[in-house]
Amino acid sequence: MVGKLLVRGMLAGIAAGLLTFAFAKFAGEPQVNQAIAFEEKVDAAKGEAPEPELVSREVQASYGLFTGVMVYGASIGGLFALVYAYARGRTGTLSARALSAWIALAAFVAIALVPNIKYPANPPSIGDPETIGYRTGLFFLTIAISIAVTVFSLKVRAALAAKWGGWNASIAALVLFVVVIGVIQAALPTINEVPGAFPAALLWKFRTVAIGMQAILWSVIGLAFGALVERLERANLRRGTLAARGA
Repeated sequence: MVGKLLVRGMLAGIAAGLLTFAFAKFAGEPQVNQAIAFEEKVDAAKGEAPEPELVSREVQASYGLFTGVMVYGASIGGLFALVYAYARGRTGTLSARALSAWIALAAFVAIALVPNIKYPANPPSIGDPETIGYRTGLFFLTIAISIAVTVFSLKVRAALAAKWGGWNASIAALVLFVVVIGVIQAALPTINEVPGAFPAALLWKFRTVAIGMQAILWSVIGLAFGALVERLERANLRRGTLAARGA
């Protein structure tokens, strides 16, 4: 059964990757091109020669972007299926679609939204190359912390549900999550390497597109995977009914 779920998760991830690529291509690439043009103007004003391109922008914006998004989507879809397989049967009477949607929402918040609140995505022209390792490490640390706090909050909700009821336990877990994440984010170092002359509108659009890509990816995976699993469960139920009648 896990193998079948894994295949469906990867199919959902591929579908999500296609839609995310389309969004990134038509909504994100124009912002990247404007950011690169800004960087080139700044370098020209300083009398610095442009850095040589290891991979052309044409390849980056087409084959490179497509390959990266599709591989990422399929990988995330497979991991999503494994999380679903673990959660199935441990979440009460939730249907396949409902459970899939809830997992996708939790993943979007923990993996995309929370880290980007503290360390939002920046265009290519922003950031000191010497600090990229440090910034990347902090970003992934934030993701790990966010996932851990999410799991902890869900366990607290499960422990409180029997005594307080599902609704009150959910509110308590949500408050706990927000408070803990808020304290941790306040304690983490702040990084701001955006040049003062960088267009604010362009920065806002780029970051909006970055969050939008994640929202599309997780929404499509959650909805598509739930629908595929529901069809699988119905087919298994029909086969089981026919086998029982035949016996």
